[in-house]
Amino acid sequence: MENEDLTAEEEAVPAGFEEVALAREAAEERLLGTDNVVGVGLGYKISNGVQSDTKSVMVLVSEKLPSHMLTSSSSVPKTVSKMPTDVLDVGHPFAGGHTTVDGVDAQTLAKRVRPVRPGYSVGHFKITAGTIGAGCYDLSPVPGKPPRYYILSNNHVLANSNQANIGDPIYQPGPIDGGGRSDAIGRLSRFVPIKFDGSCNTVDAAVAEVPFDNLDRDIYWTGYPASAVKSAKVGQLLKKTGRTTHFTTGRVTAINATVNVNYGGGNVAKFCNQIVTTDMSAGGDSGSLVLDTDNNPVGLLFAGSSTATILNPIALVQLALKVRVWP
Repeated sequence: MENEDLTAEEEAVPAGFEEVALAREAAEERLLGTDNVVGVGLGYKISNGVQSDTKSVMVLVSEKLPSHMLTSSSSVPKTVSKMPTDVLDVGHPFAGGHTTVDGVDAQTLAKRVRPVRPGYSVGHFKITAGTIGAGCYDLSPVPGKPPRYYILSNNHVLANSNQANIGDPIYQPGPIDGGGRSDAIGRLSRFVPIKFDGSCNTVDAAVAEVPFDNLDRDIYWTGYPASAVKSAKVGQLLKKTGRTTHFTTGRVTAINATVNVNYGGGNVAKFCNQIVTTDMSAGGDSGSLVLDTDNNPVGLLFAGSSTATILNPIALVQLALKVRVWP
């Protein structure tokens, strides 16, 4: 598989959504300036919890309020550019590696494991903990001889939200789970910087180099990735294994979404072209690889709330870091 195969699987506007996508683009800035709105995307209108076949501009709000509690300036219009809208409650999306994660018990994936395995706790030595998403290697031609091997997770898990230095030690398990110097499994190799200036981010991602003989690609309770990438589809069923909530499933509620994500300390980053799902995560699950039911990688989990989870499209992650998770 060449690099072009990854590029082809980027989150282009799906067939049939072209008009809705144009309406979303035209209204995005205005909608994001509305009280309570934290993002916009594309999806199907949902009524009483049931997804319809009506393509809509999905307006992501921190709290869905009754119409009588809204002012004219805080109400979401029924249509934008003649295209229908729908309001989706996603809470306050927060990057999960800096939240307080629950303590360890015998049932969690917070213990030390060797070889290191996707699904388990990991972290830069100055953070709490996140999740190993996948084993991967440099994006070199296939067939070939990969020069280096890595674990994949988020910037805020492996690179401390831009505050780390290349070469910093990475602990497995993460520090909050008892990881210390003797638990170092490798060193930070590269990360995509997160921009907090209001411009678009597409990924929160990083890799740490790990010795080949100390790295397993089998995701706990999920298995091996079956391909390099699969584009998300609205309504699609997804699954992941993560440090805190273990094996969970969710359904895609919006794609091509622009979402404002809180990183704590007053830092908010805008992410574009994201995938939104139903709630399938909690603090400490950041970095989990999210797959479809056939084990095709779809996204890298990096943020969420009590009502929704946010994913980076996995094609963009691999291209940005110049790695591949398959074959």
